[in-house]
Amino acid sequence: MAWTRYQLFLAGLMLTTGSINTLSAKWADMFSAKGCHDGPEHDFSHPFVQAVGMFLGEFSCLVVFYILLHYDRRRPEPQMNPGQSFNPLLFFPPAMCDMLATSIMYVALNMTSASSFQMLRGAVIIFTGLLSVAFLGRRLSPSQWVGIFITILGLVIVGLADFLNGHKDDSHRLSDIITGDLLIIMAQIIASVQMVLEEKFVYKHDVHPLRAVGTEGLFGFIVLTLLLFPMYFIYVGNFSNNPRHVLEDALDAFCQIGYKPLILLALLGNTVSIAFFNFAGISVTKEISATTRMVLDSLRTLVIWVVSLALGWEEFQGLQVLGFLVLLLGTALYNGLHRPLLARIPWCAQRMDLEEESSSGERDRLLASEDT
Repeated sequence: MAWTRYQLFLAGLMLTTGSINTLSAKWADMFSAKGCHDGPEHDFSHPFVQAVGMFLGEFSCLVVFYILLHYDRRRPEPQMNPGQSFNPLLFFPPAMCDMLATSIMYVALNMTSASSFQMLRGAVIIFTGLLSVAFLGRRLSPSQWVGIFITILGLVIVGLADFLNGHKDDSHRLSDIITGDLLIIMAQIIASVQMVLEEKFVYKHDVHPLRAVGTEGLFGFIVLTLLLFPMYFIYVGNFSNNPRHVLEDALDAFCQIGYKPLILLALLGNTVSIAFFNFAGISVTKEISATTRMVLDSLRTLVIWVVSLALGWEEFQGLQVLGFLVLLLGTALYNGLHRPLLARIPWCAQRMDLEEESSSGERDRLLASEDT
């Protein structure tokens, strides 16, 4: 089925803002400035402060939603559908998944390159597919299972490229790169839970995307902001790069921003882009599907990799290119991008139609059983 213009706009918005989001976050990590304590300049390493900024961007979507709703209701014929009333606490579980996954990924981004960071995030397809089978009652086709296994192979290749490059990388230690890669994979397991919860909730309840993103952002912003206070006193040793070696030193972050205001520009780029990215992402989930959202999330890897090479943030690696191509192949198979080619073959087209009817019938049966 062909996409509408609105769906194409959402896809383009998600791809563009998603790329800006990762690049601006990595840009912030590359700054060095003096902090609150007497001593030399040090790297801006404040992943949890960055995560708070991300949730602030999401929360702004809720403000925009009520502004638009206010003006729409003043029209003679309101056109905006505010959606059904719902208990906001239903969004608390996916918000906590988002908070945990995002915080872990920002920690990992300090340890590895932006392109590897984005490529390894492709692992979310594996866990989203498996959880969709377990909790959404879906049946994966043989091509989807093959896509999952090919994606696993691609992750292994990217991890191997990071391992080999770690011996030559002066900006990151090998142990940091390996730890960062493992943290990214761990975060994808949590992110896949968030995606499945969002899809199950958004399809069952007609919630406006701006309201959904904003509600999650509100919960994440409040909880993580409160957690910054105990983090200021939790000593973690060399795991943290801030001068006091605590889990997060928010005061040091603000002092560094004062000494180098460009850091604030990078953080604002991250906050603004994540607001549009999450709106586009949850809209794609509602208008198309969660798997399409994963495809677009994988495609922005190419944009991030090309920009990182152009800016000299990392060196060209042939093995990493191979890993990206394998990941792209796995994503394509999982999401059925091979179907238009096979549809030209008569017996393949007939078999795919039967699989689609079977899958649709199973989905309708599941939804009917849930309603009862």
